[in-house]
Amino acid sequence: MPFNTIFEPFRIHSVEPLKLTTPIERRQALAAAEFNLFSLRSRDVIIDLLTDSGTGAMSRDQWAAIQHGDESYAGSPSWEMFRDAVQNLFPFKHVIPTHQGRAAEKILFSVFGGAGNFIPNNTHFDTTRANIEFTGAVATDLVIDEGLDPQNLHPFKGNLDPIKLEAFITKHGRENVPLIMLTVTNNSGGGQPVSMANMREIREISLRHGIPLYLDACRFAENAWFIREREVEFADWDVADIIREMAALADGMTMSAKKDPLGNIGGWLAMNDDDLAERCRTMLVLTEGFPTYGGLAGRDLEALAVGLTEAVSHDYLRYRIRSTAYLGESLAASGIPVVQPIGGHAVYLDARALLPHLSPLQYPGQSLAIALYEAGGIRGCEIGTVMFGRQPDGTEVAAAMDLVRLAIPRRTYTQSHIDYVIEVCQQVADRSGALPGYRITREPKALRHFTSAFEPIS
Repeated sequence: MPFNTIFEPFRIHSVEPLKLTTPIERRQALAAAEFNLFSLRSRDVIIDLLTDSGTGAMSRDQWAAIQHGDESYAGSPSWEMFRDAVQNLFPFKHVIPTHQGRAAEKILFSVFGGAGNFIPNNTHFDTTRANIEFTGAVATDLVIDEGLDPQNLHPFKGNLDPIKLEAFITKHGRENVPLIMLTVTNNSGGGQPVSMANMREIREISLRHGIPLYLDACRFAENAWFIREREVEFADWDVADIIREMAALADGMTMSAKKDPLGNIGGWLAMNDDDLAERCRTMLVLTEGFPTYGGLAGRDLEALAVGLTEAVSHDYLRYRIRSTAYLGESLAASGIPVVQPIGGHAVYLDARALLPHLSPLQYPGQSLAIALYEAGGIRGCEIGTVMFGRQPDGTEVAAAMDLVRLAIPRRTYTQSHIDYVIEVCQQVADRSGALPGYRITREPKALRHFTSAFEPIS
């Protein structure tokens, strides 16, 4: 008989104290940060759900691997362990290590980008879009329509729409579409998975048009677990085999190893094309480091090699997905609108639905995120008009959705921490009608959500 209690499939080996701030202290911290949660000092945050990138807890075996790291500049055995661990799950011919995922994106789009090129994806995340646009290319989102409806219960709302993709290629011409990207899971769209059936369909289109297909695979293990749960064909498959099946459908991948590979730093770019790999390695040497370390210490390479084996554990993934669902389902049961179904790495609050008195250009997501921090010291992340509203030509438009992402670091917080998050969200929702809008008082030309300054609209 199964039990309802969700418990962590690990014991706590060491602890880090939390500073329990007061509402007055948090209001002062917000003012000093000019109401940008990225500018807060981490010690002033009680529960930090800003991102799941690099914020997880490493295991006993990963820390032991760090002690084993070899820091030789070239040909380190730590590189060999890392490469073999990557190719065990993603058997691409060439593995190019980078210090994190956006470095892999920078290298990839320095080759595939450029003015006149168009890069489709289900939904580009912030750094992916910025790296594409920096080259002069155009990043376009082609997620299925269900993926833009927060309450739609489609099991694979991260799918890239094949009809939209065919029309996109026809409109712009195959010669101007050098690459198709597919983000698994679809972070900007609520952490929603992509089905194997959709990957196969997109692969067929890419082969027919002769366009390479690349995975942005940061959350590959979570996506594979959803495939196992929701596609009958894979119900009895091992997660590692599902991942290999995913990889077999692509020509290459980018990876932020700060997500599912359970690292605090790291990433890679992988591909099968020899000529492309040579061009990318040249860029790697110019910007990251030698091809056998790519901006990482040997100890980091070894920690990631161990993390890749732990990330595909069924016990871990069952806990990971179920504990995230617990947060989302509890909020939904309280009447708080969240993106449904619940994603793998985060719960996304529908700020536009919760704060209907604010227009998208008054940044309801930013308002809700600020309120959560002020009320309970919880730091989330706006995924909406602040992040995606400013266009390359300088105009501003409302994003498809205004969300607040509560990204859960891996193996970091306990059940009682999540229960506290639920209470804070409920308190904020009870007074959501009184939350103010915000305006931007200062912003950079790109990736403005990281460093912009805000003020409330009185």
